[in-house]
Order: sequence, then C-alpha cells, then structure tokens
Amino acid sequence: MKTAEIISIGTELLLGEITDTNSSFLAGQLPALGLDLYWISQVGDNRARLLEVLQRAWGRSDLILLTGGLGPTEDDITREAIADLLGEELKVDPRLEQELRRYFASRNINMPERNLKQATLIPSAQAIPNPQGTAPGWWVEKEGRILLAMPGPPGELTRMWRQEVQPRLRARVEGAILVTRTLKSWGMTEAAVDERLSPLLSSSNPTLAVYAKVDGIYLRIAAKAATEEAARALILPVETEVRELLGEHIWGADDDSLEVIIGELLKEKGLTLATMESCTGGLVASTITDVPGSSNYFKGGVVAYSNEVKIAYGVPAHLIAEHGAVSPEVAQAMASAARLRLGADIGLGTTGVAGPDQIEGKTVGTVYIAVDNGQGIHTASGRYPPQRLRVKRAATTAALFELRRALLSRR
Repeated sequence: MKTAEIISIGTELLLGEITDTNSSFLAGQLPALGLDLYWISQVGDNRARLLEVLQRAWGRSDLILLTGGLGPTEDDITREAIADLLGEELKVDPRLEQELRRYFASRNINMPERNLKQATLIPSAQAIPNPQGTAPGWWVEKEGRILLAMPGPPGELTRMWRQEVQPRLRARVEGAILVTRTLKSWGMTEAAVDERLSPLLSSSNPTLAVYAKVDGIYLRIAAKAATEEAARALILPVETEVRELLGEHIWGADDDSLEVIIGELLKEKGLTLATMESCTGGLVASTITDVPGSSNYFKGGVVAYSNEVKIAYGVPAHLIAEHGAVSPEVAQAMASAARLRLGADIGLGTTGVAGPDQIEGKTVGTVYIAVDNGQGIHTASGRYPPQRLRVKRAATTAALFELRRALLSRR
C-alpha cells in the first residue's frame, strides 16, 4: 500500500459554507504512515457524482479515505455510493442496530427510524466504532484496496482516526516510514531564509522545504527510512545545521506555539505579565489567555487605542507630543506603564499603524514593540504588509517573539 486519496463529501463544502479541515488533518497524518497522498477531492451530496469520483479513485489509489455523508438523512449518501461502486447490497446489521438503539436509550430519546440507515453494512465492510456519535465508520477491503468512510464532524473523525483507524493502518503499511520535523522561525523573510539555507535545499533524503505561515517561516525536514528511529537519525544533523544557520530566529518546533512557550517561561521563572496594546487591539492579551491556566501568570491588559487612554494609564504626554504615538519611545513607556500600573513583573507595549491611513507620517504596517522585564527595556520594530488584519496578526506574533526573547535573557 503506497498511494492515498482523500474525498470529502458535502454540498456545504462546495458552497464555501464550511472549511474542509478534515482533509487538512488527514493529509497531515498520512506521511507518518509512509503513504503518498496524490489527490484530494470534494464532492456534493449527489449519489451519481460521488460514484463517479469513487470509480476514479478506485482505479488509481491503494487507500481511499472518505469523510462525511454518514448521517441519517436522505442526502447522506456515502454508504449507498460505496455499495453502488462495489455492486453490493446494503443490509441492516443486527449488532449495529442494537448498539444504536442503546445509544439513544441511554439518553432517554426514542430513536428515529431514519437513523436505522446508520446501522447498515455491505458484505465487504466492517464497522469502525464511533465513540462520539451515532455514525460508525466503514472499513472496506477488496481487490487489494482499502476504502475507509469516516464521519464528517471533525471531533468524531479525529477521535475515530486516532483510536481506531491509524493503529490498524500502521500495521498494514509497507516500505519506508516518513518522519517530519518542522522548525518555526520569525524575523526573516521567506526569501532570506531560503537564501541562507540554500546549500541544504537540494538534499533528497532528508528533504528541506521552506514555507510561510501566519506565525513565521516554517522549515520542514522530512526523511524516509525503514523505521521511525532511523528516519529521525537522518533528520537530526540537518536540524542541527538549520538551527546553527538561523540562530535565535528559530523559536519552536512541531506543535509548539509562542503563547504556550511564553506561559511555560513565566511559570518557570515565577513571573507575571501585563500588556498595554494599541495597534494590536488586545490581540496579544487574547492570544496569551488562549492557554489554560494563564490566569496564574497574566495580570491583565489595557487596550490603549487613543492617546487619552495612554496618558491616563501612565504614558507621559510629553513623549507623545515629542515623538508621536507610533514611536519606540511611546512603546517603551507603554510597556513600563503596564508593568507598574498592573503590578506585574513584565510589561509589554505595542504601537503601530494598522491602516488604512498613515499616522503622523508613519507608513501603514510600521510597528514598535517594547518589553520591560524589570531589569531593562527591550525594543523592536517591524514593517508588515499594509493590510489591517495582517498588520495586527503579524504585530502580535512579533510581540510574542520579542517577549520570549526578553524572558530568556532575564537573569
């Protein structure tokens, strides 16, 4: 088994009403199984068109993953289309029916008869347990291929994948295992990173890819080997060289996030944080508090969007008059005011021009960030693409990056 294909089912996908996060999730899971994903398709709730897509997939892929269309309604047609594909008859499975009726009874609900279709199977299909919903998945093996049908709700799909599907597939895959390691960086453009790493980009195993994300430039190292341990051994020297070439621009790896890293540093050092934000509009505080337990180290934040609020919370009026609200001096004063007024060990300030118009002659995308760590004030500046939301998001990432740097340097 080498090649894989994903088919997402639902008219709502084609209308743009929901985002196909299931395909993204599954695409990220397949490399660890050593499977090459060649196709991703979306098809609406139409039996004939779904059958057409299935026939194409059946003729070219070893593993076919379907998501969606397993509900109890008339437009849930995944089971019927698979039965059409294989020329087999759908029948109610007594064991599945019993489990389904037990599910509803445990919730004091009379099971609607239409839900009975969720207890149907074809002879080639085995039911995949669904611990979170009423729709079991299907595991179909025939003619040397595996076809898996999983529910559309992302929570149901991810749990079914991790608990039921992935372990079974891992035991079935042949050949090399693909392992990836993703390093995350900030403070350099994609082109600059690409240029600095150019000697490594022509490597074939492991490979190195550079791509831009919201929170920086990512560097994905991928290696194939007979075992996971052997693949990781191939990755290690490349990772070491990348870290040496990019230095402090590397802030994390794989599932790391800046807000979690900052929380861990604050807890480790026994420190508290407060923020005063202008151009980021509270997004820094919001991101910090996305982390469970952040109340243990985050004192609070002030959105000082106007000069009057900046002054009211301790920014000297003469600094604004002399240097302008968008200046390193005012960012420093905001950081110190946040630290002192809110009684924190660390203060962070952000000021800038989110757009669409210039402020005080400063171009859109200009941002100043300051961190007062109680031992000194660290200041940074940036120039980001002149689109309001992009400026806010980039400035937030930059602020978290500089906060991490200041925490690491605090004695």
